[in-house]
Amino acid sequence: MILYVDYEHASTYSKPNTDWLLAARARISYMLQDLSGQRCLLQRYTDVDADIIDDLGITAMFISGNGADAASYEPADLAGLTEIIRSGRTPVFGFCGGFQLIGRTLGARLERIGPLRDGETDPHPRYEPGWRKELGYEPVELVGRHPLLTGLEPRPVFRHAHTWELTDVPDGFVNLARTDVTELQYLAHESRPIAGTQFHPEYWTAEHPAGRRLITNFCDWAGLTPDA
Repeated sequence: MILYVDYEHASTYSKPNTDWLLAARARISYMLQDLSGQRCLLQRYTDVDADIIDDLGITAMFISGNGADAASYEPADLAGLTEIIRSGRTPVFGFCGGFQLIGRTLGARLERIGPLRDGETDPHPRYEPGWRKELGYEPVELVGRHPLLTGLEPRPVFRHAHTWELTDVPDGFVNLARTDVTELQYLAHESRPIAGTQFHPEYWTAEHPAGRRLITNFCDWAGLTPDA
């Protein structure tokens, strides 16, 4: 069984018109189940700890993105989740906010990309107005060689939605993708099956299917799929 952690803060779900996000979490859990060939448990981040891993025999953990500011989270509510990340015993993959959580847990800094520069036009004024950002389906540039990049074109397209970024690479990790806006887009540990993306591969579409390939690569790398 794999675990899909809903990393969204309760304050986000209290806002109007957020039912789509809950529906997306359920849909993604089905997709992860199909790709891994294992049952997928969807669980709130506040209810995740090492006991779940041990009691249910969790073989890998995926962490969703989030819309709330990182400062909104109580450290005690994240203690179980961060303990799993630090232990390195369980394969972990983080999407966007989940990626940032992995980085912060392991010592990296999380900062705003920055305000718009003088004369710079905001391409998405309804999303985090005034800040530099990445939003929508855009390419990333793959860098280096790694099993996680198998079958991907040099500039695959993924969904983006962020105004924050990790500014340094945690010890033991390598960066596998970049853009002109955010240099650290895809980090993987050099010896453990721990990885994450600043973008959202879990929102792949028929037009932009690279996310499916990328998550399949992780499942193979982590030994989740029968033929891996």
